[in-house]
Formats: sequence, structure tokens, C-alpha cells
Amino acid sequence: MAEVSASMAMELRKMTGAGVMDCKKALAETDGDVDKAIEYLREKGLAKAAKKADRIAAEGICDTNVSADNQIASIVEVNSETDFVAKNEKFRSYVAAVAAQAAKTDAADIDAFLAEKWELDPSKTVKEELAAQIAVIGENMNIRRFEKIVAKNGFVESYIHANGRIAILVEMEASACTLAAKECAKNVAMQVAAMSPKYVCQNEIPADYIEHEKEILKAQIMNDPKESQKPEKVIDGMINGRINKQLKEICLVDQIYVKDGELTVQKYVESVAKAENLTLAVKRFVRFETGEGIEKKEENFAEEVAKQMNQ
Repeated sequence: MAEVSASMAMELRKMTGAGVMDCKKALAETDGDVDKAIEYLREKGLAKAAKKADRIAAEGICDTNVSADNQIASIVEVNSETDFVAKNEKFRSYVAAVAAQAAKTDAADIDAFLAEKWELDPSKTVKEELAAQIAVIGENMNIRRFEKIVAKNGFVESYIHANGRIAILVEMEASACTLAAKECAKNVAMQVAAMSPKYVCQNEIPADYIEHEKEILKAQIMNDPKESQKPEKVIDGMINGRINKQLKEICLVDQIYVKDGELTVQKYVESVAKAENLTLAVKRFVRFETGEGIEKKEENFAEEVAKQMNQ
């Protein structure tokens, strides 16, 4: 096998647009034959994929996979460049396959996940299958994140909102997985989708977050000519009252239940538990929203057409 130098890999990168490590692997696999290495990259879909890598993939969908016994579940976000591709059935089928893979993975992070064998074709890695899909679909795509839940003392339920714009997993601690309990979990998942809480309960909130919010509230009061003149004890009470209101808004179980304004989510879950004569409580949730935190590239359509005409 020929020794692959950095300069050889860089030269192949210039010719194909593929990643340096992919070029190095291609040269190693083809004994340094550049022509064969190019074919290798084309067959893997890596050359075409790399050329699209600078495009921002901020669209796409989120999806979930839940086992038949509701014990194991996964949630994934796969991004594409355009909403048009995100609605394509081939793309959606691919995302479903990624979710199924994530439900079986032992990977701890996205890099390890991408490096493992693609279950539907073990001759490829997950990353190589992604590259092949990019070559077929014709847009930059990205498996952005995944999470897996294994329920040990209960079950997991999922909810997909707006055709995959938002996906939710909710893990419930439960003495039994009855139909009513599953419906309850589904309703809780819908609550998470609608109200986007940050925590399950106030015990999960970091102390430094609370102190920081109190400092902000105090500054707001001290900047108010009337409120700042009140006694310190009264100001402390105002701060505690306002911080408690804020915490209830970001904690799932303290939120007003969207389907019944007379109940909190906690009271709703307790009512189902009582009716079903079982123990039932929200243990955790995962909420993925497509493209959240990704800066979308906005371009003038006329300028984009002009760029393509000049290429």
C-alpha cells in the first residue's frame, strides 16, 4: 500500500471537493491511484457531498422511533437546505431510518453515531450513507443531533408536531403502561410542544440561574422611581413573587395545562393516576425543534440567480 502524504490528500481535495480525511482514506484504499480514488469518492457520494458542505442546512425535520413496548425511544433532527426537500418522501423515509438506527445505538455523541455501521447496509457507516443520500437528493444534509431514552421504571411516549417541525419524547415513571397512561403522556408531550418548558420541575433548576434572575428583577425594581422607594422587605417579597411566577412558566409540571385551564400539568397527571389506580409521574422530556439555534442564510433571489448565471 502506497504511503499517503498530506499533500496528496490536499491535492485530491482540490480536485473533488471532498474532505481531507475522506481523501486520505480513498487514496489508502486505492493504493495511491488518484483516478481510482476519485471514483472511490464518487461511488461513496463523498465528492458531491463535500461540494455542498458550505451550504447552510437549516430546514429539515425531527422524528422519533418508539419500540412496540414503549421501553426504548429515540429522537433525531436531520437538516436539509430547503423546506421543499424536507417534504420529500424519500428524505422523510431516510430520517425515519436514522431514528430507527438511533434507537439501537450505543453511541454517546454524534461523532460516534456517524462512525458506526449503517444498519440497513453494514458495508457503509452512517456518515457514508448520509453522503450517499446527499448525492441522490442533491442538497446538503446534516444529522444534527439525536437522543435515546431507555425507560426502566415506566414507559416513553412521543409526539410529532407540524409534520416534523417539532418532535417530543416524554418518559413517564409508571406502575403500568395502560392506554389511559399513554394518552396522558401524549397530552403531556403536546404540552411540551406548545409551551416549550425548560425543566420538568423546580428541583432541576440550577441555583445560579435563579440567583441571576433575581439580580435582574432587583435591578428592574431599583430602576423604577416608585418601586425602588419601598422598604427592603417589601422589595424582597416582590422579587420572590416574580421569580416564582417565572419558574412556574418554565417548569413543565407547574404550567397551566393547555387542555384544561383549571389544572396544572401536575394536577392533570395526578388525576389520571388516581383514575387508573396507578403511580404516574413525568420523569423527563426531550424537545427538538427543527433548525433552532441555526443561523439561516438569507439571500436575494435575483442575486442568487445572477450568481448561478455567472458560474
